[in-house]
Amino acid sequence: MDFVFLSKTALFRGTAPGEAEEMLGCLGALTREFGRGEQVLRRGDPVRALGMVLTGSVLIQSDDVWGNTTVLDSVGPGQIFAETYACAPGEPLMVDVVAAEPAQVLFLNTERVLTVCSHACGHHSKLIRNLLFISAQKNLTLSRKIFYTSARSIRGRLLSYLSDQAVRRGSNRFLIPFNRQQLADYLNVDRSALSNELSKMQREGLLRTRRNEFELYHLPRES
Repeated sequence: MDFVFLSKTALFRGTAPGEAEEMLGCLGALTREFGRGEQVLRRGDPVRALGMVLTGSVLIQSDDVWGNTTVLDSVGPGQIFAETYACAPGEPLMVDVVAAEPAQVLFLNTERVLTVCSHACGHHSKLIRNLLFISAQKNLTLSRKIFYTSARSIRGRLLSYLSDQAVRRGSNRFLIPFNRQQLADYLNVDRSALSNELSKMQREGLLRTRRNEFELYHLPRES
């Protein structure tokens, strides 16, 4: 376990590597490895532990009875998932968590996370505050997705998503965490239609894209 890395994650922010190592013992920590495409958590499962990606990445997705997949989020190293369900005992998981690539995941028993130990240690209190902050950030992420998909046209959804990515990164050139299929699923559009729209936008000089790299261009205003 890389405790220096762990101490720099959002959940363990404010703790020293030694403190992070000490805390894992009382948090019921368990580490597991998953292959690409392997189910990390299944829809309908009860959740008692939140997950943190140590290496690789996982996708939060929903599949309907017709086999259509909607990607809700991509979770990379240092980020957590399933914390909302883990904090609501008995609430069945409404989504699937799938490894997008070989991934190592740390699971932490949420009841132990939320219960301050008998020593009332300061770093445990930090962990609870950090979890609350992360939950607030996730609510903002969900709000952004609703904003992205509120446009009726594929172009409108692309412009909304890509514009926000550029603003958040402070650059018109950036990488996104999705491939074409995952981006289409995330924006709730057909992959072929999305690819066609991106090609049109490139021909019109709105952007340049290669795989998951994008560069947005400002068109001169008409006088």
